[in-house]
Amino acid sequence: MSDENQHLDLLTDGLLQIEIELRQLGVCQAEPPPQEAFQSTQPFCLDTMEFPQWLQFVFLERMKVLVEHNHPLPSASGIAPMAEEHFRGRPESGQGLVKALEEMDRLLTRS
Repeated sequence: MSDENQHLDLLTDGLLQIEIELRQLGVCQAEPPPQEAFQSTQPFCLDTMEFPQWLQFVFLERMKVLVEHNHPLPSASGIAPMAEEHFRGRPESGQGLVKALEEMDRLLTRS
């Protein structure tokens, strides 16, 4: 298996792990936010979505399309600090999600 295929497998596994962590936290939603929420010009759609919504409906969806269609991937990623900030002061720690995002940041920054 080539390094590129192995890297894509790791990315795919990482995306699945993020989805699993969102489900375990109970923050996955069946319905996406209203279409207007996706028109945000703010990073992470901060003004129109909760961070877990952005992860589920923007980040995961875009990454799946990039991977499935062999499009260029982002060359840098810094999502884990945003997750840490989101969970600061909340009852759920989100540590599993933060770890999964740290791994994704590492994989994307490496590619």
